[in-house]
Amino acid sequence: MADNRIARGIVLVPCLLLGGAFLATAAWGQGPAADNRWLAVAIGLGLCLAGGLSQLGSEADTQNPSDTPNSDQ
Repeated sequence: MADNRIARGIVLVPCLLLGGAFLATAAWGQGPAADNRWLAVAIGLGLCLAGGLSQLGSEADTQNPSDTPNSDQ
């Protein structure tokens, strides 16, 4: 399956947004939510890490156009 830069971006954005939301909950959680602070930190960091790792892919996106087969021939 080909490496797709758009698909990696679609994975990155929700991971970072949700990870940030969990980290914000951990930072500003009060009352009963404070008991789950470490769980929120773990989920938030895991999501941010997953988003970052989704950007590590093969270098297929940076191929030289002369290396790709020409469909005109």
